[in-house]
Amino acid sequence: MRLRGILSLICMLLVLSLTAERRFLCGCYNVENLFDTIHDEGKNDYEFLPDASRQWNTYRYWRKLHHIAKVIAAMSEDYGPPLFLGLCEVENDSCLRDLTRRSELRQMDYDYLITEGPDARGVETALLYQSLFFRVVEHRGVRIPSVEHGYRPTRDILYVKGVLYTGDTLHLAVVHFPSRARSSSSSAANRMLAANTLRHLADSLRNEAFLVMGDFNAEPSDVIFRSVLLTSDSPLISLVTQNKKRLRKAEGTYVFRGQWGYLDHILITAPMRKWISGEAFPFKRPFMLTEKGTPYRTYSGPAYRRGYSDHLPIVVDMVIP
Repeated sequence: MRLRGILSLICMLLVLSLTAERRFLCGCYNVENLFDTIHDEGKNDYEFLPDASRQWNTYRYWRKLHHIAKVIAAMSEDYGPPLFLGLCEVENDSCLRDLTRRSELRQMDYDYLITEGPDARGVETALLYQSLFFRVVEHRGVRIPSVEHGYRPTRDILYVKGVLYTGDTLHLAVVHFPSRARSSSSSAANRMLAANTLRHLADSLRNEAFLVMGDFNAEPSDVIFRSVLLTSDSPLISLVTQNKKRLRKAEGTYVFRGQWGYLDHILITAPMRKWISGEAFPFKRPFMLTEKGTPYRTYSGPAYRRGYSDHLPIVVDMVIP
């Protein structure tokens, strides 16, 4: 069945099942450099322009949007469109408008939110959400004070407060913590600063339903989880297994030097548990993988590979009576 036909069927089933118990997928996806082809003033986005070495042009841009839509359509086959999908590495709202209004995704009727942070390359954190089931009350970018501490500016945390169709209040955050590249000591310190910023937000919402998702650029054993986010007095609970034996066997969301790992995570507070079924898991389909079974990237260095992303999405089942 063609992608457009699949999306039409999904939307029809969604409407027919409004009165039943609703089962959704929620999650996040680092989409690997979703840039448009126009320079954003004040941002270092030059490598993703048509005359740059990557030769990022209109054809490649729209191919990228089609790929993201195809992944989301595949997620939707069992339960309908994901209720929430956090996105990392999106340049601006123009990209999201094209994705939600001008790609095959337009039939799913997504709304979106995006930060306007200080990242030097101009990449942002964003949220796609189903406005039929979730009404936004408040949203803002939470600034990580990297520059004040002598580090490179990084992406804002996207904070969203809204009301589910059941009348329940839900808080969300989409994060993309500082990269592990460049100076390991400064990037690690910057991630720790980001973790403490998120922890402060979580502490203020410890008695509320709070869902955090995104690219933490950190494995489950990383110090930001052990000493900040998942301590004994933290309100946050990880939906990624913390069992070392299971993690060694798991494929994860990202491959580095031939080794799978989890850089992408979903965390919740205890009041959120009533809606969550099971643990978070990487979402994959054969078309998202190379012949070696690794994520099918858009670029490998400067070489265009025509793929989807260097990350797999991480998702969780959400059941709302």
